[in-house]
Order: sequence, then structure tokens, then C-alpha cells
Amino acid sequence: MDITIHDLDELSPALRRVWHGAMDDSPQYANPFLSPQFAMAIARHRPGARVAVLREGGEPVGFLPYQRGTFGVGRAIGLGLSDCQALVHRPGITWDTRELLRACGMSVFEFDHLVEEQGPFARHVTGTFASPVIDLQHDERGYAEWLRRTSPRLTKSTLAKERRMGRDIGEVRFVFDERDPRMLRRLMEWKSAQYRRTGRMDRFARPWIVHLVDDLFHTRDDHFTGVLSVLYAGDRPVAAHFGPRSRTVLATWFPAYDPEFRRYSPGLIMHLRLAEAAGAHGVTCVDLGRGDMEYKDWLKTRELRVGEGFAVRPHPVATAHRMWRRPVRGLRNTVLAHPGLRQPADRLLKTVGSLRTSALPGAAAPPRRAPERTASAPRPSDGSNGSR
Repeated sequence: MDITIHDLDELSPALRRVWHGAMDDSPQYANPFLSPQFAMAIARHRPGARVAVLREGGEPVGFLPYQRGTFGVGRAIGLGLSDCQALVHRPGITWDTRELLRACGMSVFEFDHLVEEQGPFARHVTGTFASPVIDLQHDERGYAEWLRRTSPRLTKSTLAKERRMGRDIGEVRFVFDERDPRMLRRLMEWKSAQYRRTGRMDRFARPWIVHLVDDLFHTRDDHFTGVLSVLYAGDRPVAAHFGPRSRTVLATWFPAYDPEFRRYSPGLIMHLRLAEAAGAHGVTCVDLGRGDMEYKDWLKTRELRVGEGFAVRPHPVATAHRMWRRPVRGLRNTVLAHPGLRQPADRLLKTVGSLRTSALPGAAAPPRRAPERTASAPRPSDGSNGSR
């Protein structure tokens, strides 16, 4: 196996076509987070982004985008934002992990949403987690009809709230691909306020994430498009979502809603309309992302498994990094896996967020910020939190 390292902004059109071909050949690599466009966008806003190109007989057969930091500490491209990570390759290809890390100049490679079918990385996985998805072709009568049969009470109550919102506020309409950048700003404001309110780190407080989301919003390609979707009641936007899509997969990423309308469950209504519209636009799978949340349990048709861990080669830096990071991840995962621990932790974060928000001058500072999925488990009446 011959391995070469490339700057992402210098990746040739020919190599991008082969990368896209590998995505098309294997359904598990169809996720938009695995596309060259996402990796190239990260490279425009963060240092150290590269791609390793694997070749057999001189022909490119695999691609591993990554970010290399100080002392050879590496991580999956967009770690902390990306909900799907993998070495994208043609069927039947394998590799030697130590050889790969050495070629990349990495002593350790950290991941947290690794595709399950990555055999050579398997022994480096420290835990696997459910990542729910919606198969829009799951039932010949359609996803909406399947949901009515499997969760009749919740589906009925959500649709009733949608009708009530239409009567109280104005006609409800859903725009799948909203191109108004003002609506993207509105979504960022809602999400930023949600982070502060729930005691989470405000992703949109980081300018580079704001710029990344802006960048992806303007990216429109057959294999990657940044899709902003907005739910309106009359002239009022009440919920929105921004996420990437490939030809066949839409990844839910940054959902939020206007808390003024929370009694109508606008987040859940938006997710229903998002799935319906995505199917009409050629999407066959909606990836809800890793995270134990009640609304995901309601919407999902099945679950994928994603792994987290550290691929390493013998090196003092790799040992030190793993000793530092593994206990932190272990503690977080223990809390998230046990409702008896997760719920008190969630309440504590919300209390801290409430105190922090009330202490702000004016109590409503306008956010210019970017999103992540919360680790809490929202009620079905919420539905605006992704796993970020």
C-alpha cells in the first residue's frame, strides 16, 4: 500500500471524483460528513487538516481526512462537529494502521463517530454507541404512515399541535431549502441562546464555527449541499435546522426553535416535515446522529453503531494522550448511559445556564455563534436538540 499526504485545498478534481466514487460504491460511506467537501471546508477554517490517499498499483483506493496537531496528536476531521468518520475506501481494501499513522506523522488518531465497518481500526475502539437513523424507504406506504402505526398517540398529538399553531398564529408552511441567510442567523441566535440556557458550551461563540457554517451554507454540489430548512407559522419562523446532505443522506446537525412557541412542539413538527420533504428531494436516509434522546427514539426506524477510541502506534505522546483523554470520555459516557446520573447532571447544567443567562447584561445578548449537539435527553415536546 502506497500512502501519500495532501493538503485538502490542493486535492485534484480527479482525486475528488475517485473519493466520490468510493462513497457511491458503499452505502456506509454515503454520509455527507465523509465527503471531500466537508473536509475541505474544515481545512479552510482550521489548521493542520490533511488527507492521506491510499494507492494500490498506482491507483487511488482510499482516503483518510484528518487533523494533525502538536507532537503528532491527530484526530478525525472535524472531531466534535462531525457525526460520521471513516477511512473512505473502495470495497475490499484493507490497511495497516501503524503504517498509516506513521505516513500521516501521527502518534495517535482520535475518533468518536467511527463507521462500524472499519476493520483495521476495530481493536482501537474503546466503545460503540447507537446512532439512530430514519430510513425513508422503510415502508412501502411511506414513513409518515409507518410513524402513525408505530407511535399513534404521539403522532396524533404532534399533528394536532401543528393545526392549533396554524389557527393561533398563521398558516403553517415548511421550506426545505431556504436560501435566505437571515434565517441562518436566526437559527444561530436560537441555538446559541439554547446552549446558554441549558448550561452547554456555546458553539456559536467560536467565530470559526460560524464561518464554517456560513461556508457550508453556500456549498452546493451533487455530493454535498448545506441545507437550511425553516418551519413558518404565518410570517413567523418558529423552528429551523441546518445540516449537510449528500445524494442520499441528510444529516441532522443544528436544530433549534423559538422558545416563545414551545407549547406547540415546533421542534417535533419540524422534524416530521423535514423527513417528509427530504424524501421528496431524493434523500433515502436521515441520520439523526449519536445520542440517547427521546424524540430520536420516536422518529428512528433503526440504529447504526459508531465507535470512539484512539488508534495509536508505539510512542510516548500516544500513551500520555490516551491516559489523559480516556478517563474523561469514560466519565462522560457513564453519565450519559445512566438516566439516574444523566438527569441530575442535566438539571445542574440547566441551573448553571439559568444563572449565567440571568447575569448577562440585558439578559439576552445576541449570539453570533455556531452549534453542537447537546448531551441531554429532551422531552418529545422539545425535539430541537440534536446530539450536539
